[in-house]
Parts: sequence; structure tokens; C-alpha cells
Amino acid sequence: MPTIVHDFAWPDRVVVGTVGSPGSRTFYLQVRTGRQVVSVALEKEQSALLAEKIDEILDELMTSDGNPFSIPAHTPVELVDNEPLEQPVDEQFRAGAMSLGWDPSTAQIVIEVYPRVDSEEDDEEITEPAEVLLVRAPVGTARAFAKRTREVVGAGRPLCPFCGTPVDPDQHTCVLPDVP
Repeated sequence: MPTIVHDFAWPDRVVVGTVGSPGSRTFYLQVRTGRQVVSVALEKEQSALLAEKIDEILDELMTSDGNPFSIPAHTPVELVDNEPLEQPVDEQFRAGAMSLGWDPSTAQIVIEVYPRVDSEEDDEEITEPAEVLLVRAPVGTARAFAKRTREVVGAGRPLCPFCGTPVDPDQHTCVLPDVP
């Protein structure tokens, strides 16, 4: 069966947001063009790494001779998006592998997200994914996406100053390292 490609070449909106309260949040990468909306569930760590790598690519491109792609150093004010996720949030799939790239012909960051594969057998034949999310974001949109994603990831439970693990609202048991 051919792979279903959810293709967003110039999205109206691309954000990471959450559903649930800190400690039990589900992260979503949500993309919208017109009335087409796709939401893919992500791990918190995937969200954070995606934002970090997008900023790294943009920062590197910005230092190219004369910044030929007009990469903004900061999020353009008109692209700040603090709105909640589009409702209802219907999970298309849970993210597994992701790839990140740069398309110089359109000056866009390219994000590919593939579904998580839960394999029961190690020697199972590798097959084409059932679907993939393909997002091409202009540089300003990509910078805004990375900023918002860092804020969403950072809005979770505070870290314990002693052991560094997240503090649950109900209770916290510190597991301090043994000191000789």
C-alpha cells in the first residue's frame, strides 16, 4: 500500500502544544493549512530536540556570507503564536523517527515525521511507513516554532534543586546521590 503523505508546503500554522496538566501532558506537533489540520503526538524530548536542531540550522545559515536567506536572529513579532492547539486534537499517529533538513531552493526548514513502529520481532521485514507528515516551514515560521516549542517544553513541572528530577504537585521524594 502506498504511503499517505500529509504534505504542508507553506503551512498557515505549525506549532507544538500540549493537552493535559504538567506531569501527564501529551505533546503534539500540529500543522494547519486552511481547513486541513494534522496533529502528531510527540515525546517531550522529541519536541525539545526538534526546537534545538531547528535553531542550530537557522543559526548556522545566518552566519553564511551576508545571510543570503535573510534568516532572522529572533522570532519576528508578527509570527509569535501563543494560541492553544486547534480543537479537537485528533492524533493522526505517534511520532517515531523524524528527519530535519534545509531546502535552499525555497528557503525552508523541512521536517519529516514518521509513525512509531512497535515491532514484535527483531527480524521483521522493513516496510514503507503507512503515512508521513511532511512540513516545509519558511525561516521566520521555523524560528517562531522553535521559540514556542522551547517555552511549551519549559512550562512543565519545576525541577528539584537537590536531585534534578521533576517535582510532582502532590509529593516528591528526593533521591540524593551518595556522598563519600
